[in-house]
Amino acid sequence: MPPTAFLKMLVPFAQDCQRKTGVPASITLAQAAIESGWGERALGNNLFGIKADRSWKGKTVQFRTREHIAGKNWNILGTFRAYDSWEESMVDHAQFFLKNPRYSACFKETTAEGWARAVHAAGYATDPYYAQVLIDVMKGRNMAQYDVWPKVAA
Repeated sequence: MPPTAFLKMLVPFAQDCQRKTGVPASITLAQAAIESGWGERALGNNLFGIKADRSWKGKTVQFRTREHIAGKNWNILGTFRAYDSWEESMVDHAQFFLKNPRYSACFKETTAEGWARAVHAAGYATDPYYAQVLIDVMKGRNMAQYDVWPKVAA
């Protein structure tokens, strides 16, 4: 899907998530773009590559993914959360941040770039350049325009 169409489809959901949870729309959109290849690799409607651990009680899907471990890239077969829609994936993504204490520092950030660094520092992705990749995607597509600051927590 072309990036413009992808964004047009997801901006309203990302903004709604930000209003309800405080997760910046630009972070949601950039992560969805990176993790799903602008929607082309959203198996199980999982836009964010969130793995299904033992606490996950919903649907799952397995697929190969690349992880950066011990300084090397590895292709692994992982079990990931699955959803009925992209909107459901976006809601779960926001809840994932809210419910997981390791992301609490993210909610102290007041900019999307701060969020990108905090998300990476909390261990969201194994790519050592993940924060910069997020920032580059956000800047490259002017995603800050979609943020609805100030944060309003539910």
